[in-house]
Amino acid sequence: MKTAIYPGSFDPITLGHLNIIKRAAVCFDKLIVCVMVNSEKVNRGLFTPEERVELIRRVVAKLPNVEADCSSTLIAEYARQKRACTLVKGLRAVSDYENELQMALINRKLNPRLETMFLPSSAKYTYVSSSMVKEMARYGAELSDFVPREIIGDVQRKWTAGGMADGHRRGRITGYAL
Repeated sequence: MKTAIYPGSFDPITLGHLNIIKRAAVCFDKLIVCVMVNSEKVNRGLFTPEERVELIRRVVAKLPNVEADCSSTLIAEYARQKRACTLVKGLRAVSDYENELQMALINRKLNPRLETMFLPSSAKYTYVSSSMVKEMARYGAELSDFVPREIIGDVQRKWTAGGMADGHRRGRITGYAL
């Protein structure tokens, strides 16, 4: 069985992420979407890692070979534990490539059986990022073109309930403060 891992922070999962998930899922027997816990960002996210896993599970519920998980280990070690042969990485811009290539080479050094597959974003999602979604949500913008419908309410409620850990207040403007 060929297993791949699509690692990321997914805070929150976007339609761009979902596009990569659907495209990668047809290439492998099993795809694990893994929320990677960055120790430098543990308390700075909109959602906890566990909440992100739950959001991903809801979004991918109709994809039978896709599962969601969470890890705070190095991705090369996590892949070894899960017997995964490939990491899937989405690239939105050429500027993403240099950093992702460096990480792929390091991961290959740590786990020689691990390949990295780069999938370019579909053109309609090239500009979508979790950071941009959080900024839009902060100002009450419409999110349906950026976030899976299953979780729009969750993103909006997070801001209504007090927002991120750093205390951002929710406001409304007619344009985006991006």
